Amino acid sequence: MAKVIAINISEKKGEMKHPIEKGLFKEEHGLVGDAHAGKWHRQVSLLGNESIEKMKNMGAEGLCFGNFAENLTTEGIALYELPVGTKLKIGETVMEVTQIGKECHMGCAIREQVGDCIMPREGIFTRVLTGGWIKAGDEIEILSK
Repeated sequence: MAKVIAINISEKKGEMKHPIEKGLFKEEHGLVGDAHAGKWHRQVSLLGNESIEKMKNMGAEGLCFGNFAENLTTEGIALYELPVGTKLKIGETVMEVTQIGKECHMGCAIREQVGDCIMPREGIFTRVLTGGWIKAGDEIEILSK
């Protein structure tokens, strides 16, 4: 079963995100209170715990949920294999995949530590079609590809 294992937020861009108990995701905006939310195509970022484990196996130390600036840390789903346009039901929300991966920003601490970063290849971005609450343990359901 694919599920959410952490919801992460940062009030300012450039800060590490920190886990919160649950998050309110607003339609066409993203996670309420998160610096990266807004009216654009990368409202919510997702990264699988499996990807984080790959980085730990490469020697990245001290990784916590939110270290890759992901809003949702997931488990049990290969996010980066989902085509753009895939619709997902997560908690009370419905989201649409808008982008797979991104360019890594300069000065990425993880890239500097181990020579690589997984977010540019395996992280994904969505926009919120239907708002609502998401909490750790909520199931992720693929509605359409």
